[in-house]
Amino acid sequence: MHIDAGRANAYVPVYAMANPNATATLILLPGGDSGTGRVSNGQPGSMNFLVRSRQLFADEGFNVLVMFRASDLRTLDFPERISSEHVKEISNVVDYATQTFGKPVWLVGTSRGTVSGTAAAIALGKAHIAGLVLTSSVTNRKAGAIGAQDIEKIDVPTLVLHHKLDACPICVPSQAEAIIGGLKNAPAKKFILVDGGSSPKGDPCEAEHWHGYPNFEAQTVRLIADWIRNPGD
Repeated sequence: MHIDAGRANAYVPVYAMANPNATATLILLPGGDSGTGRVSNGQPGSMNFLVRSRQLFADEGFNVLVMFRASDLRTLDFPERISSEHVKEISNVVDYATQTFGKPVWLVGTSRGTVSGTAAAIALGKAHIAGLVLTSSVTNRKAGAIGAQDIEKIDVPTLVLHHKLDACPICVPSQAEAIIGGLKNAPAKKFILVDGGSSPKGDPCEAEHWHGYPNFEAQTVRLIADWIRNPGD
């Protein structure tokens, strides 16, 4: 499906999964350039952690919307992800989710998607979203790195989750843990460091290395889902 991007004829491709028994709606914000990957039978083929785990989130009892790169963008790099135009795109998807499903909306980002999720959470606040989940957070050396944004303005429950063995130099586990200290106005916050999985491969900053929780997707999704159901526990 397509949702208006808020400018000219641009649209945001969204893959939607409705759950009639859902308690919340999750908007998944993939990393990289947020492309769909090869689409087959209507299914996005991206190997991004959130994209390939979409069914796991649905199975946990949520509506799921996977938000991809807007149609008029050739890239969705760090500067674009903190732009007002991109925040507007996310806001439009949040509005759609709220109007369509009538459930609390959570933003869930991974890698570069954490930059997007953080920027949107700061801009939208508790009037529009129920919470924020950051996985494999961007921690340094890039525009929009989480600690460089005004995260003290985030006023919703926030979970920061990272893999202990994440070797991406801009997503450092110890620096991810430090994000918690900056969330001064989040009513609930938690850092989870996971240590599990197997067979990492490829670039340490890509989705099939530890950065993307290989062969540990189900356990990681369960940790996220449990916390969304009971923020602060």
